[in-house]
Amino acid sequence: MVDDDEYVDELPDDLNAADFVGPYLFPNNSKRRIPGVLYLVIGGVLLVLWFLGRADTSPLMNGGLALGALGLIAVGLYHIQGGWNLAVDEQDALVEATKAVGFPVGHASAQMAWRGLRSRPTWRILLYSNESPPKSRGFAMVDGVDGEVITILVEDNPEDWAALEPAD
Repeated sequence: MVDDDEYVDELPDDLNAADFVGPYLFPNNSKRRIPGVLYLVIGGVLLVLWFLGRADTSPLMNGGLALGALGLIAVGLYHIQGGWNLAVDEQDALVEATKAVGFPVGHASAQMAWRGLRSRPTWRILLYSNESPPKSRGFAMVDGVDGEVITILVEDNPEDWAALEPAD
């Protein structure tokens, strides 16, 4: 048995951005299809086993096996339908958001989110104008599948930067 002090949790290599040098490529949502197919295959095999062995009086061949198989198939179908291809990376989304806000962008930040029951990938982007301190800020949601700008909010920057300005 492994002691709690000896166990170290770590990210897989493709998700660990801390040790990565160069442009980071966000993992594609289409990876969800792989476990989806595995769930479908395992659920199908269990359903066939249940169907072939239902006359057996074994406690292992009962309705619970069929219910579990159907559950795996349902989860597999959900994974497959939610395995959208992430065709728009954060740089492309930033370009679309910059066009939509209508001011020259200085600092910006992108975050991946998923929306809706089908978990469609969406970039949430916070943008500041290029003045120092920024006079405007904006928020944009850009679809990660087709690059469509879903939502755009632009406002004057309400943050007070006076305390950070150098004294004359």
